[in-house]
Amino acid sequence: MGEDVAKHEFTREDRTRYRTKVRRCLDVFARMLREARFDFERPMTGLEIEINLIDEHGDPAMKNHEALQVIDDPDFVTELGQWNIEINVAPRRLAGGGITSFEETVRRSLNKAEEKAREIGAHMVINGILPTLRSKHVTPDQLSSNPRYALLNEQVLAARGEDLQISIDGVERLHLTASSIVPEAACTSTQLHLQVSPEQFPAYWNAAQAIAGVQVAVGANSPFFLGKELWRETRIALFQQATDTRGDELKAQGVRPRVWFGERWINSIFDLFEENVRYFPALLPICEEEDPLAVLDHGDTPALSELKLHNGTIYRWNRPVYDVVRDRPHLRVENRVLPAGPTIVDTLANGALYFGLVRALAEDERPLWSQMSFQAAEENFNAASRNGMDAQMYWPGVGTVPVVELVLRRLLPLAHEGLIRWGVDSAERDRLLGVIEQRCLTGVNGATWQAREFHRHYDHTHLDRADALRTMLRSYVELMHANEPVHTWPLSS
Repeated sequence: MGEDVAKHEFTREDRTRYRTKVRRCLDVFARMLREARFDFERPMTGLEIEINLIDEHGDPAMKNHEALQVIDDPDFVTELGQWNIEINVAPRRLAGGGITSFEETVRRSLNKAEEKAREIGAHMVINGILPTLRSKHVTPDQLSSNPRYALLNEQVLAARGEDLQISIDGVERLHLTASSIVPEAACTSTQLHLQVSPEQFPAYWNAAQAIAGVQVAVGANSPFFLGKELWRETRIALFQQATDTRGDELKAQGVRPRVWFGERWINSIFDLFEENVRYFPALLPICEEEDPLAVLDHGDTPALSELKLHNGTIYRWNRPVYDVVRDRPHLRVENRVLPAGPTIVDTLANGALYFGLVRALAEDERPLWSQMSFQAAEENFNAASRNGMDAQMYWPGVGTVPVVELVLRRLLPLAHEGLIRWGVDSAERDRLLGVIEQRCLTGVNGATWQAREFHRHYDHTHLDRADALRTMLRSYVELMHANEPVHTWPLSS
């Protein structure tokens, strides 16, 4: 939900008007898919990274407003919690050094932003969940000051009608009752965008869904929340529960969650937008003046603002995106499964694996999703979230195998082939996919390193749990700034 919104009260008439307008947008979108010329001849990729702010001790720094003021860069924007900001990186093509260009741009921007943030006693850390968060940090008064977050919080809780219940059973167990959606702010992610044509979209979305479990397993970086060691990618369970508008009765009735893996392979991007309208009531029924049908009939490109806003309040792990740039409509797959970090080189290695695999699988003569049930893809995703590098996964033609074996034997060659088709040169491919290969050979990703470093301090020294997590995080930040991939990180002596 990236749009600024200000209205705080909605009437029944607002909701009726919005429902009508969204359906009108959906009809116009269907017509555009048949008639319009979408921009896809030179497909662009995009990158967003959510960032945590910490103080000198490693505790959350509730200073995102002040940080954005001193950073003074439009690429950095606010996020849900006062300890969050986000960097949006200008889109570019993958060919001709595009992935390395992403890496260099993000490193340069983050280093400059870190220097500025130090002026107010804040430092940046990129990981899936800040391990030093405590219950006192995830309270309603830690919501960012931007009005859209307060409005979203009000509407989620109003739809639910009761406090949120967060229960995660992993290495340890956590049960939390929350009176706001602020626990969601603990979830900091990397988002990869891929522009495709309407005809290509279903193959790329299906491919992204099929490999979501693999992405999470090798990229997991969120083993702690509120001092507890939970899942290897705890962010997945936390995000699902922290925005759940369903009470127990609605869950029992089979009502879909707003954080959703989905339930079937698709044949068109229209399937996803139509599901949005069919299954999910509006959280933010804000109508614009535009008549999308009149705009289209006039030969112009409609913004479809209501359809976009509604889509922005349904948190698919692979989200469809409609957007307009320079009066040309385009479509994107927004991949949202990955945590932030541990380093920029790790982030771009994760991106190389994703972009390579989806290209190879989307163009395969025999689609993977014709050989694999959607339920199997979701089970892979859940297993990866719980177990990370130790996950077992089902794959057609292979059966159920350790994910590291699947990646090393089957998927890395496919990712290389896909990157070749994108025009990525051999040195870039070898360097970044080599990071993934070494993670699998060593069994070390961000989650395993954090857990091992924490236990080294907590199990073998006098430090209590909170201090062991702070000490681990300080080592993490130092190594993060060196930008050496996480599988090479040492454990402290």
